[in-house]
Amino acid sequence: MTVESVADALRRAWLGRRGWPSRVAGFWRSSLEFRTVATTVVMAGLGATIIGTTISVSIGANLYDQRRDQVQSESLRATLLAQSIFDSATATEDADQVELDSLQNEAQSAILASTSSPGGTSIAILRTPGQTTAQTIQAIASPDFPADQITPELRDQVAADTGALALQPVSLRGPGGDAPGLAVGSTLQVPTAGQYELYLVYDLSDAQTTLSLMQRTLALGSLALVVLIGVVTYVVVRLVVGPVRVAAETSQKIAAGQLDQRIPEKGQDVVATLGRSFNGMADAMQKQISQLAELSRVQQRFVSDVSHELRTPLTTIRLAGDVLYDQRASFTPTAARTTELLHTQVDRFEVLLADLLEISRFDAGAVELDLESTRVVGLVDDVVAEFEPLAAEVGSTVAIDARGGYLEAEVDPRRLRRIVRNLLGNAIEHGEGRPVEVEVDSDEEAVAVAVRDHGVGMTPAEAERVFDRFWRADPSRRRTIGGTGLGLAISLEDATLHGGRIDLWSRPGEGSRFVVTLPRAAGTTATTRPLRAEPDDAATPQATAPGTPEPTSGEPWIGTTEVRGG
Repeated sequence: MTVESVADALRRAWLGRRGWPSRVAGFWRSSLEFRTVATTVVMAGLGATIIGTTISVSIGANLYDQRRDQVQSESLRATLLAQSIFDSATATEDADQVELDSLQNEAQSAILASTSSPGGTSIAILRTPGQTTAQTIQAIASPDFPADQITPELRDQVAADTGALALQPVSLRGPGGDAPGLAVGSTLQVPTAGQYELYLVYDLSDAQTTLSLMQRTLALGSLALVVLIGVVTYVVVRLVVGPVRVAAETSQKIAAGQLDQRIPEKGQDVVATLGRSFNGMADAMQKQISQLAELSRVQQRFVSDVSHELRTPLTTIRLAGDVLYDQRASFTPTAARTTELLHTQVDRFEVLLADLLEISRFDAGAVELDLESTRVVGLVDDVVAEFEPLAAEVGSTVAIDARGGYLEAEVDPRRLRRIVRNLLGNAIEHGEGRPVEVEVDSDEEAVAVAVRDHGVGMTPAEAERVFDRFWRADPSRRRTIGGTGLGLAISLEDATLHGGRIDLWSRPGEGSRFVVTLPRAAGTTATTRPLRAEPDDAATPQATAPGTPEPTSGEPWIGTTEVRGG
């Protein structure tokens, strides 16, 4: 294994360790079962911890109180027993030292015999400092007596001889570690020898062992309870979430178009009722969708059939109209004008029929692209040259600004030409005789054509509907070109068919700017924008985007168009 492979393995392990919180967070957001079980286990664990701690503290306090009371009782009994031994001796001052030593040994044996601590008891008899007596007895202590645990404060309290026992918790060192203990001090009055202090140290390790065993039992019981609660919660959640998951998956399939999908119906409970209600809703929705689909097909077929059927009489009318139009010079002025109007409306009728047929093909999904490598600049230049006479007629000029190094694209030139013709015709129509600007630019992925006019512009509400079929912002406005109201809708369909888009910027009084963006390669989608919708000379920066609330009156509308049903 090379150094590079080891470093790569360590890096992957570190990245994996850093990524697990995000994976857990993602699983938390996506799994209702995990959230429910985890929340229940955490709350149950917290409750078990609080209850177990409370019980442990309570039992520990009770154990300590019981052992303390036992220790006090035994210490009092041992003190009275020892004092009775010393009191039974002669109280004369001629008691010899041998007798006193004998009494001390007898008292020590009696004290040790009277105690019953499971952990053992240590004893010490110490002379109270500051006394002057005729005789003394030697201080004694058990070999294991913890003299360092007897504090000066405890000795001062015992020496004061208040008649009460003095207690002090101590820590006893042993082979298994430190153990808790309790030191009890009292006073003894020895004849001819003065006052002595009796200290008994009791080992409480037996109580600590009992408490530790109880705490372990509580911990294991609490853990088992939490695990059991988690298992029960998981089973219950599975019973509830399982049908919900099936309903969610079924609804997703229905939304994807599989209208025959249904939820299995089992039992008579609430979940089964939900399944039956969902299936009933799905049946009604499938019926409605089928009816709407059939109605749409009938409508499309009707439009297509009518359009086709009208072509034959329209051809006859066209031929007759052309004959009359060619001979209009021999007609009276009224008849000649009528012939000219007939010729114009027949032309418009032919365009309308062509547009209706195209829309019906889009609705039926029967449209295919005839792709070829096209030099977009040349195509745009041809369209501009075609519209220059019309622009001059209304007093407008059309300027082309072509830039970028990737101006060829795989497009359907007929459809792209139709898009540019529609956009340029609308710009001249609504440009109020002001200049019209056409820009062409591209990058490695897409090519864009922008058409900008400085005419009446549109409000946000009008811009939202500008691509609707047969919609006109001002129905009373005189039309120069005589369009059908389907041009922009068809243009949007053509752009979408290429995998492109049409962006729009518009402001009342400042004009509009349409930007069509198409991918340069066939079968791809335009993800970049060589040209922005917002023009460079816009007074305010881009302020809105699709999906945001409509701007107030006077602000520009900037958005991306979407294909809408007609």
